[in-house]
Amino acid sequence: MDRVGSRFPTSAIDWAKAELPDAWPDALNLANPLVLARLFWKTRSAPARVVLPEGLTGADRIPPYVLLEFHGLPNGNYSHSVTRGYARGFDALMLGTLEVARRDLARRLAPAHRALDLGCGSGRMLRALQQEGMDPVWGVDPSPYLLKVAAETAPGARLLQGVAESLEVPDASVDAVSACFVFHELPARVADAALREARRVLVPGGRLGFVEPSPLQWWWGRWRLLRRFGPRGLYFRWVARTVHEPFLESWHGRDPVAWLERAGFRVDHHDCGCPLRVVTATRLG
Repeated sequence: MDRVGSRFPTSAIDWAKAELPDAWPDALNLANPLVLARLFWKTRSAPARVVLPEGLTGADRIPPYVLLEFHGLPNGNYSHSVTRGYARGFDALMLGTLEVARRDLARRLAPAHRALDLGCGSGRMLRALQQEGMDPVWGVDPSPYLLKVAAETAPGARLLQGVAESLEVPDASVDAVSACFVFHELPARVADAALREARRVLVPGGRLGFVEPSPLQWWWGRWRLLRRFGPRGLYFRWVARTVHEPFLESWHGRDPVAWLERAGFRVDHHDCGCPLRVVTATRLG
């Protein structure tokens, strides 16, 4: 193991083989059209709190803001069936734009050696980093169900259960930090803390890159989106207004360039289109 990587915490859990308890959605018969209809209407109603199954690994370390039904998912990302289904369907919902953005972001962060992905989710960003030759690649996520999927998506990635705002990672220990659809799912104060943590774990001159929803489909009207982006603009406006994101408007109120500069970064790339914003920055000092 490399000299710096050896100072990382090691997880005793093989997430690919981890035995996780069933949550309440796992008991549903998803082959029943009536069950599917009820779940669909649930996604259209006010989101509820996530109910963690008894005996779930690390349940006491999951902060309250995470335990919301993000995106209207029944029990959020805390069940076998819904988590896997969403992991398969999310890229389709985004019309493949995220997979392209992940590969682009990984290329922009290369030729980094040691990389850390915040909120690694189902592991697709980890896989993109690996494909650019980065090793070791670490991933952090609060959901054991997502970590289990990530272990299958990106074999060889080193996975930790945790949160972006409180990383159990040494100072100046990675060359690159990535985040894909993470900062907009954090309360503002938590996003600030996560950015400070990203800077802390980066070596001086190390690079941070993130992909987030663009503010254009949130703030622009239908006609302006249609003229600029065609029917695709209207589609992503519908997605932005339909999928439950409790902290999205707060995120879109930020100026990410000023935010990064205040935190001690130099912004190297900033592309804001529809439906994504892609940013890379270098840690100063």
